[in-house]
Amino acid sequence: MLDRVQSPADIRGMTPEEKRQLAQDVRDFLIETCSVTGGHIGAGLGVVELTIALHAAFDTPRDQLVWDVGHQGYPHKVLTGRRDRMHTLRQEGGISGFLKRTESEYDTFGAGHAATSISAAVGIAAGRDLKGEDFKVAAIIGDGSLGSGLAYEALNNAGANTRDFIVVLNDNEMSIAPNVGAMHKYLTRVQRNPIYNRLRSAIGDWADHATGVFKDAGAIVRRWEESVKAFLTPGVLFEELGFRYFGPIDGHDIEQMIATFRAVAEFKGPRLVHVITTKGKGFPAGDHGEKWHALPPGHDPATGKQLKVSTANPNYTAVFGKALAEIMETQANVVAITAAMPSGTGTGIIAKQHPSRFFDVGIAEGHGVTFAAGMATQGAKPVVVIYSTFLQRAYDNIIHDVAIQSLPVIFAMDRAGLVGEDGETHAGVYDIAYMLAVPHMTVTAPKDGAELVGLLKTAVAHEAGPFAVRYPRDVPPDLVGPAKDVPAVPYGTWEVLRRGERVAILATGTMVGESLKAADALAVEGLQVTVVNCRFLKPYDETTLTALLATHQQLLVVEEGTVVNGFGAYMASVVSSHDPVVRVHALGVPDRIIYAASRARQLAQCGLDAASIAARVRALHESEAIAG
Repeated sequence: MLDRVQSPADIRGMTPEEKRQLAQDVRDFLIETCSVTGGHIGAGLGVVELTIALHAAFDTPRDQLVWDVGHQGYPHKVLTGRRDRMHTLRQEGGISGFLKRTESEYDTFGAGHAATSISAAVGIAAGRDLKGEDFKVAAIIGDGSLGSGLAYEALNNAGANTRDFIVVLNDNEMSIAPNVGAMHKYLTRVQRNPIYNRLRSAIGDWADHATGVFKDAGAIVRRWEESVKAFLTPGVLFEELGFRYFGPIDGHDIEQMIATFRAVAEFKGPRLVHVITTKGKGFPAGDHGEKWHALPPGHDPATGKQLKVSTANPNYTAVFGKALAEIMETQANVVAITAAMPSGTGTGIIAKQHPSRFFDVGIAEGHGVTFAAGMATQGAKPVVVIYSTFLQRAYDNIIHDVAIQSLPVIFAMDRAGLVGEDGETHAGVYDIAYMLAVPHMTVTAPKDGAELVGLLKTAVAHEAGPFAVRYPRDVPPDLVGPAKDVPAVPYGTWEVLRRGERVAILATGTMVGESLKAADALAVEGLQVTVVNCRFLKPYDETTLTALLATHQQLLVVEEGTVVNGFGAYMASVVSSHDPVVRVHALGVPDRIIYAASRARQLAQCGLDAASIAARVRALHESEAIAG
């Protein structure tokens, strides 16, 4: 069946049996393809039938489907003319791991962060109405995303303005990890209520087939059944918000969904269809704690296990999680907070070892930060562990609720810098710039795993305001022992790793290793450069900087973050006030979007590998010689 589908139009003429076979074909294709490419397979496997039903019921691309996050979007990509390119998924120049407007006319709205779909769909519907057009708009959002504040803001606004659009709630009881929060419990209640489901089915069958004197009674019973639904289902919440509620329906019954979507499309105003699916459905390896949310390239499609076991050191995420768990054994006031990503942030170990001091707030980064601020007022030392890219969503909370009150909240920013195949939506290249701008904020970046642990210990001991530690999606160059054996890093200090003359490289985090490699290569050519580990970006080490200014003519600041308003710009401002003769040059992520590729390739594209750093230093020496 999959061979017959070049566009969604080909689905609409299929028989029910052919659609069921198509679903199996799509599922098999995704499992096989992602075993080679890797990717976020779990959500896609769960919405295969839903995707087929949506494209069959709606006239896409004229009718517009707005997928939330993009994790659900793999079947949609396969069915909208991109099957032959799926082998390039998440690769340089290949198919994006998320929905992308420039990739296909069927990708109505791009997104890599959760809970944007309802807001975007309402906006699309409003734009449609301004133009006097009449196409349908449907937002497909997972129940995990529905716990985000942005989703509630959108529901509140949409329900009040009676805009004509549809929300499809894909309820699989999961976000990345199992869902948490009151909304999750609320939605689960209807799935677990056999009395309601049996009663509704029996009443509906009787009412629909009532004849003779019972015909009018049948209509009355139907209205009574709707009243019962208000007591026993989550529909009452959505109806109070202004949405007409339909469901729950089986998200793996294609024909039932098509019939429902077609019927719902005939109504006007905000409507919500509640669909029950199973994340990871069809994966032959069976159940898993996170339903195979994402798997790396090169795994066995039958088991999900890596075909080639890695012999590399544990990655920064694992080093961080283990160290924090060990620190919490002796620091009773330390607590860990994450936003729906215990395994992704390495905090799953803390949930097991210190469950009473571990808090998963769901996909609600802003709430997580303010929640941490509240705990800090009571003497707790909160460690907020959130990917750099997702922490962007909580920037106001960082400033207003933490920094202004100078509360000792620690921000552990995982995936800081370039993130390889996760691409532009997940790039953590802005945190240096946005954290440097925050008053009272300490900003740090470790050069290796041991320094990450040392900075974490420094952060726990720090009481004078918030403290940020950024670390990459990478493997550290060192093997880290127990946290108790790693000393804290002296606050506000730099580390001179190599002494040269004339040009000094001020390197941050991951760029320290690349800068040392560059310096080694330059030394072979007779150029001796100084390399400094600027592990504290704010506050900077005034003593070391003053000594450098006395002996060097040029400083090259190298950072794995945006060059606009980054550490290099900060140092240029500082140095100009100290010694206007010394020139400062910034080398960082350029002012453009960096698309998916291997992390090594991205670094080279940005001029942040050892060869590029060495070339930049040579150019500085040459310019100095010419000027001389």
